Amino acid sequence: MTVSSTPYHHPTPWDTQFKPQALPDMLAQTAARNPQAPFLHFMGRTFSYDRIAKEADYFACRLKYLGIEKGDRVGLFLPNVPLYAIAYYGAMLAGAVVVNFSPLYTVEELAWQVEDSGTKVLVTLDVPELYQTASNVLESSGLERLIVGSLADQLPGMKSFALRTLGRGKIAKVAWSDCILKLSEISFDPTLDLDEVGSQDLALLQYTGGTTGRPKGAMLGHDQLSMNAQQVAAINPFGVPDREVFLGALPFFHVFANTSLLNHAMVTGAAIVMLPRFDAGQVLKAIAKYKATGFPGVPTMFQALLDHPDIAKTDLSSLKVCISGGAPMPAPVHEKFESVTGVRVVEGYGLTESSGVVSANPYAGMRKKGTIGQPVAGTAIVFLDKEDPSKLAADGEPGELAVHGPQIMRGYWNKPDAFDDTFVMLGNKAYLRTGDVAVMDEDGFLQIVDRIKDMIAVGGFKVFPSQVEDVLLENDAVKEALVIGVPHDYLGEMPRAYITLQSGNDLTGGALADWLNTRVGKHERVESVVIRDELPKTLIGKLDRKALRAEVFGES
Repeated sequence: MTVSSTPYHHPTPWDTQFKPQALPDMLAQTAARNPQAPFLHFMGRTFSYDRIAKEADYFACRLKYLGIEKGDRVGLFLPNVPLYAIAYYGAMLAGAVVVNFSPLYTVEELAWQVEDSGTKVLVTLDVPELYQTASNVLESSGLERLIVGSLADQLPGMKSFALRTLGRGKIAKVAWSDCILKLSEISFDPTLDLDEVGSQDLALLQYTGGTTGRPKGAMLGHDQLSMNAQQVAAINPFGVPDREVFLGALPFFHVFANTSLLNHAMVTGAAIVMLPRFDAGQVLKAIAKYKATGFPGVPTMFQALLDHPDIAKTDLSSLKVCISGGAPMPAPVHEKFESVTGVRVVEGYGLTESSGVVSANPYAGMRKKGTIGQPVAGTAIVFLDKEDPSKLAADGEPGELAVHGPQIMRGYWNKPDAFDDTFVMLGNKAYLRTGDVAVMDEDGFLQIVDRIKDMIAVGGFKVFPSQVEDVLLENDAVKEALVIGVPHDYLGEMPRAYITLQSGNDLTGGALADWLNTRVGKHERVESVVIRDELPKTLIGKLDRKALRAEVFGES
């Protein structure tokens, strides 16, 4: 099934063909086209495309000096700093495979993924928390070397001076050795001939937590990443692409930001205002200062901006569109953000296994709130029977969304046996099973109903937690909501809601349960509503149902 039978509302035709390329080649082309164009704005300092391309080339030569060969894994244990882009493209230019690691990982989490991926070299910063974790992993894993970059080297003059002098306590005391190397002191030959990197080469291992068990490394090639970046660029209907300025508060180690921000900007020549972490006040200041035209984020970011006292007095007129992904955006947040800011918010959808993006609502013209829009060009979808994924769902019935396209991963690292559980073959095409239950309306817009593994079995009926959550969020007192199934002697399971309240509200859980249960079907009624000060969130800030289950039931 494609969208060929329904009107297609993105500006680029669905059957557009994209050219697979090696990412470093694309960076070189963009840098050659406009060398001095800004690529990264960071803490008051601007890095041009030419500067990042040259630094990436030097980084590749340094890796070659250290003996890194084509196919070796190089890990990035970095927040949003210019070194991330330099090391990301530089490692790929050397023929290495990048492995993204969250800077919030514990020693145990990082060590496990280092071992699973076979990472040889890890790149980090001289920030005490990062360095300490990374050095502990060096001692407790098969990691061979640690490359430590300087945060001060990436800051503008006065900020760099202040950090080196007044802020010395914020710089790690690094135990330099043959295994712990200072980036700026690694020898390199800038005339070195590097290995040829092709579009069919593996580029990235992106670990995904999934819903159960250990994380799995999605194998993404240069072809998948380069074409997904082009697919994302193709849905932008606004003017001249290289005049765009993206606000980069999403963490670059996450696949959403990797494609929608970093590679998207690199392909088109746009600029990114890079923030080390999300802070609502800093985001508002950065949008106004740099005249940002686009802001991708997760729903909790938009809620945090609404909660900030400066939003009403911040000039957001430069923003053409905001893109929400990572989780469904609650309708009240969506409506309030657009009302307060006057900026259009569009929802999209993607997975680690799809290089980042599968679908999105159009940035202009027709869009449908509460949907994930239409597939990006070249992406075909089908709906599988929820009970038997070898069959298609009945026409018009919700089914498991399965995706085929040029951006879909090659499989999981060191897990060839996972293919049959991850893909379904339809004819000669492999469709990625997403685990999300979805429907398509008459206009070709997709709506996620729920996740298969999240569905609650209530006396033989299937209850979608998101539908109960949507009703809860209609109550003005409710800020956030998560619904999970809990054991019930007679029905097998019943829904239980966990919520946070808007500030200034003192509604009780019992009162909310009574209010909710008159507005949902009999089998959807909750056994209780639990009020919390906060709900668990993932590393990028979306509500984490898996973590909530772990808290409630002690699941791992």
